[in-house]
Amino acid sequence: MEQQQKVLVIRPVEAAFIAVLLMGIIGYLIIGIKVVPQIAIIAGIALLLIYGVVKKVNFLELEAAMAIGAKSGIASIMIFFFIGMLISSWMASGTIPTFIYLAVDLVSGKFYYAIVFVVTSIIGVSIGSSLTTAATLGVAFVGASTALGISPVITAGAVVSGAFFGDKMSPLSDTTNLAASIAGVDLFDHIKNMLWTTIPAFIFSLIVYVVISPTETEQNIKQMGILKGELITLNLVHWYSLLPFIILTILAAKKVPAIATLSAGILSALLISVWMNGGIDSKGLFDLLYSGYKSASGVQEVDSMLTRGGMESMMFSISVILLALSMGGLLFRLGIIPALISLLQVVLTRVSLLISTTAGLAVAVNFIIGEQYLSILLPGNAFKEHFKKAGLEPKHLSRVLEDAGTVVNPLVPWSVCGVFLASVLGVPVADYFPFALFCLFSPLLTLIYGFTGFTLPKHGKKYSFKVSIRFPQFLKR
Repeated sequence: MEQQQKVLVIRPVEAAFIAVLLMGIIGYLIIGIKVVPQIAIIAGIALLLIYGVVKKVNFLELEAAMAIGAKSGIASIMIFFFIGMLISSWMASGTIPTFIYLAVDLVSGKFYYAIVFVVTSIIGVSIGSSLTTAATLGVAFVGASTALGISPVITAGAVVSGAFFGDKMSPLSDTTNLAASIAGVDLFDHIKNMLWTTIPAFIFSLIVYVVISPTETEQNIKQMGILKGELITLNLVHWYSLLPFIILTILAAKKVPAIATLSAGILSALLISVWMNGGIDSKGLFDLLYSGYKSASGVQEVDSMLTRGGMESMMFSISVILLALSMGGLLFRLGIIPALISLLQVVLTRVSLLISTTAGLAVAVNFIIGEQYLSILLPGNAFKEHFKKAGLEPKHLSRVLEDAGTVVNPLVPWSVCGVFLASVLGVPVADYFPFALFCLFSPLLTLIYGFTGFTLPKHGKKYSFKVSIRFPQFLKR
């Protein structure tokens, strides 16, 4: 019989001290001395285990808490494996190289970063998946920019911005549906209300990308010709190579489950690859899916751009995610997260503080646990009733959850999205962070709206309440 995992009861101030110490250690190790995230998170886990022992928590219970936390990420991990296979199969079928060929043509304009942002935004809304958008079109744009001497770091920031605009605004997105569900609001009312913050964030981001986009140079033109010529020589540019992307988009629009959709994209790409190569090499196909696509054009820029994908390429990301979620399990078992939430009740006396605290908790959960769904679930469950008491509507809560939860996750180096994006785009989170403009503007705008009262009801300025905490269902034994 399953029993609810017991939560240690500690003082909020003590929980805040442990959380700050934990983030300080992880942040210093990753950003300060640039160790790999796995080691930094292990150091954090070690700190929590020592704290648990000092608090006289049974070590077997601490191990169980880590296992429960890691278990919550199994679904994401399976999707990561399939995305790894999708990238390698789309390389072999010419799907991503064809996108790269088309992306290179866009360089003839003067607004490359802006075009990357707009195109990934459109595709992100169409398929409802930020990670799939980044792993397909994002890889193509970053690869093209690298080969053409354009900053891959800024390009990665534009890709992340566009992909998460799509993730936030698409009715097909799981986080969009989750935020609406948690707040208890109609999905399309939620999306319409998000326009108040999302459209300004989109416009501000677009303006900056236009301003910082490179101008055309003779060197770019020369490199464009070399790159396009090599892609054609490798027989990787065909109109029918886009069919796997079309299939994936149609299935996503019909809300076919993610793994089934990705499988269709992989199988269709493999069939095209077999057609292009004039026969079946069974071992070669299996090696492709596991080890990724290997380019041997002899041109370093082209080979580094195309040699990607495979299940093996996801192992780094998966190890970080499992460790981060295990740490999250410990944070709940040791009562640190519940205590931090209860600490917030002493400052919530006005609507502006309620909104800023809800947004702050969503951001904090992203940084402490690194899990996008929990950044929506925890603040949503904790403050849902208090938004009603303050005279706010459920759509106001769901908007805050998306503005400060969904789009912040890719900005955290040890988060699920951050680790994945750094892996597939080949750009560290700390590098693209300042250029992921949409992800930075969104939480800022929701705070400004909260303090100014813009788009919010004019009543309910002061109130008092107690914070209630629900233990997340998936962290039950």
